[in-house]
Amino acid sequence: MVATQKHLRHADRVRETAHSKTEAARSVIAASWRRSLLHHGLKPESEHAAERVSAAELASARERMGGMLEIAQPTLDRLFRTVGDAGCCVLLTDADGVVVERLGMASDDATFKDWGLWTGAVWSEATEGTNGIGTCIAEQRPVTIYRDQHFHSRNTAMSCMDAPIYDHKGELVAALDVSSCRESHTEGFVALIATAVGEAARRIESDTFRAAFPGARIVMCPGHGHGGAMLLAVDKDDLVIGATRAARKALGLSEASLDAPLPAPDILNGRVQRADLESAERAEVRRALARTNGNVSAAAVMLGVGRATLYRRMKRLGLS
Repeated sequence: MVATQKHLRHADRVRETAHSKTEAARSVIAASWRRSLLHHGLKPESEHAAERVSAAELASARERMGGMLEIAQPTLDRLFRTVGDAGCCVLLTDADGVVVERLGMASDDATFKDWGLWTGAVWSEATEGTNGIGTCIAEQRPVTIYRDQHFHSRNTAMSCMDAPIYDHKGELVAALDVSSCRESHTEGFVALIATAVGEAARRIESDTFRAAFPGARIVMCPGHGHGGAMLLAVDKDDLVIGATRAARKALGLSEASLDAPLPAPDILNGRVQRADLESAERAEVRRALARTNGNVSAAAVMLGVGRATLYRRMKRLGLS
């Protein structure tokens, strides 16, 4: 009876806050409660368990994620080794909030399964209201939903720390979640876990980006790791052929600008650099000499010119 009264008080608070436009404007949680109540038509006191997709639908969701699941597995394992003993499970969902991968301790499985934190469960904001996974996807940014910040009263025993994951085209494809089942976890402890979740999400995003451009040179932009995975993929001609979502936002890149690649120095310096054939030739000759440990004859063979010709070019370029 005590739990029921507590749940009803929570539901009343959610309704009161959601109907206040000023609260929604000031608070991400209040804005999410408002969406859950007024846009999605959910009831905070609902006791219905989280929706589950069929086995076939789950298999299809996993297939749509392509190679990301395999790429993400080592990072998921490391994250779970960090938080598993603390009464947390690790979840990876698709962009619709369907749990496609889960890691948890056997001793906590019964609790998490009862809460619906299980493979195949749907944790979108449209089905579960304010929650770590769904609100992270809706807001497209890292979020922490601590206990009674959840929309549904039945979810207020858990804390959820989430970060979005974007593919090599900057599209949201997944959410990484760590959920806690321990009442003893303070907001400070939860914040530490949230940091680990963010770092793991950036690692998965970076690894996925590298896998999408196997023959390219990957360049880290200033701010990488703080503003997300800020990476560029650069081809052998020093043209940018790919960029993560964070890099696109920071450098003002669009899909159209990547369809017509620009030189990496122009993008990184924010302006068109002066074309200089002599500098380009000097750089190529220096690279050849470096590869041959200063052997001019071998460098000439590598460059496809005669030894005497290379000496003349070196003299003209100011190379000894």
